[in-house]
Amino acid sequence: MITTIEPHVIQEGYDRKTCWVQSRAGVFPDGQAVLTTQKLLLTGSDIFYGLHSRHSQDSGLSWSPLTAQAGLNRRPYGDGLVICPCDGTPAWHKASQTMLLTGHTAVYRDDSLARPYRHFTFYSTYEPASRCWAEWRTLDLPDATGLLASCGAGCTQRFDLPDGDILLPVYGPGQPPAPDCSVVILRCGFDGKTLTFKEAGQPLCLTGGRGFVEPSITAYAGRFFLTLRNDSKGYVASSEDGLHYSTPKPWCWEDGTEIGNYNTQQHWLVGGGDLYLVYTRRGADNDHIFRHRAPLFIAQVDPERLCLLRATERIAVPEKGARLGNFGVTRVSDSESWVVVSEWMQTTAPNHYDYTVCEKYGANNRIWRSRILF
Repeated sequence: MITTIEPHVIQEGYDRKTCWVQSRAGVFPDGQAVLTTQKLLLTGSDIFYGLHSRHSQDSGLSWSPLTAQAGLNRRPYGDGLVICPCDGTPAWHKASQTMLLTGHTAVYRDDSLARPYRHFTFYSTYEPASRCWAEWRTLDLPDATGLLASCGAGCTQRFDLPDGDILLPVYGPGQPPAPDCSVVILRCGFDGKTLTFKEAGQPLCLTGGRGFVEPSITAYAGRFFLTLRNDSKGYVASSEDGLHYSTPKPWCWEDGTEIGNYNTQQHWLVGGGDLYLVYTRRGADNDHIFRHRAPLFIAQVDPERLCLLRATERIAVPEKGARLGNFGVTRVSDSESWVVVSEWMQTTAPNHYDYTVCEKYGANNRIWRSRILF
């Protein structure tokens, strides 16, 4: 069971033109850590710039200044377009002894999303001695007209198998007249430099609410578990092989009532011998938060019934007036994990760009590292 939750602020403050978002961290076996984040244009919709990172040599107690990463920058994409890596999650790959960052790409024209565009999974590796990320690359997938033709691993949580293969959840749009997104798990090889496709599981689809997006996967007690974002509610499914899953069901409490999560990613945490979910939900005196994306909650999962145990719910990261919906979970050991997130300084309608609404409640674009101890 969870014994202590310790939220810490790594940094705070922003220029009111951009804010830091998509903050997530990876930990090395020796206690070093790296955090990635990127700037968001406050007057746009999901307008991201190249990634920055910072390094810790003392298990997250102190951090170097944020440093722009040339290897994780935007690139020209032809015809006046630029392509940008975004929504990245760093995690240690034990078999290759490599810190591997995975995410997806966005395409812009004049700082506006250039929809429709093809989605790719990007990846990069980190060199702790130089504190630099390698030039980002994209995962090559078989030629296809279906889901694999345009998909990415943005805001997803992967699982590394004992043999070094990676179960990488990706998602992408369908083809008209059925444009809702689908999710599929890819089994990939990784040799420390190149990520290679091996096979794909069975796609998971849902009609309505833009389908399924931002999937996250974990393993616990010999089974695999998948959590999924949909516009109207979060969903959960399980699997014996990690590639083929049960029919997704809405996230509920043990009494069958829905937890109130919607249109926001959720991620797994395994610690202290138990399985947990980190998530957001309605009904927490948080109507002033865009899509009720703060605070971040954590609760224990019943793996047999695929539900949350209400009495175990705790706040993992507090609400200060800004959304916290784009976050990451970092496993340090069986007795410690981190939840890392930035305060996203856009707000509810009618003016999503009025950062003063977030500031009124105390938000200041903090980057949080919350230690979950068992």
